[in-house]
Amino acid sequence: MSKSGKKYSAAREKVDREKKYNMEEALDLLPQVSYAKFNETVEIALRLGVDPRHADQMVRGSVPLPNGLGKEVKVLVFAKGQKEKEALEAGADYVGAEDLIEKIQKGWLDFDKTIATPDMMGAVSKLGKILGPRGLMPNPKVGTVTFDVAKTVKEMKAGRVEFRVDKAGNLHVPVGKINFGKEKILENINTLLEAVIRLKPPSSKGTYIKGMAICTTMSPGIKIDPTYVRNLTK
Repeated sequence: MSKSGKKYSAAREKVDREKKYNMEEALDLLPQVSYAKFNETVEIALRLGVDPRHADQMVRGSVPLPNGLGKEVKVLVFAKGQKEKEALEAGADYVGAEDLIEKIQKGWLDFDKTIATPDMMGAVSKLGKILGPRGLMPNPKVGTVTFDVAKTVKEMKAGRVEFRVDKAGNLHVPVGKINFGKEKILENINTLLEAVIRLKPPSSKGTYIKGMAICTTMSPGIKIDPTYVRNLTK
């Protein structure tokens, strides 16, 4: 059994593993347990009261975070004609059609997000086995199959996040960088939580958000009282 490093162990000692902190306390504690030399990503984990084995309880969506994610996002758009022009003007890094499809089939994957206009999906579908496992396949459920390419490109470049519940009913979503500071991280978290709450499946009974925790890339997790979400729905 591997042992934790000294820095991680020291950080873990600062966190009461039995306590469920309020959001303010957790965000105050977060910089104290962040010890890496790089600007760590802040992530939030949610345990939802859903059963993803049922299609009507799959929670999946996307939301633009008001303060972004603090990193450069390379956006690729599959489009032709006027939509190609709109994507380029909006700041897309790569725009094309069959030329990009062929390039990807040969192994090129130097991009972070993809968008496609609906008329391109017939051709893009042949990339399913390449893009699908990497979470890069355009999908109308998260708004990446759209004719409104300019708006979508701008949101992605600014820091739009996509999320999807895993088989165990959990969500793991980045909400910024540790150097953002408390207020900006909180604003991003609230925006994400509001989006997740809106997507609550009608067939989901009982408590929807059962557990919450926050951490940085290297830090131990800090449990948050899930009743925090009640104030967001008032």
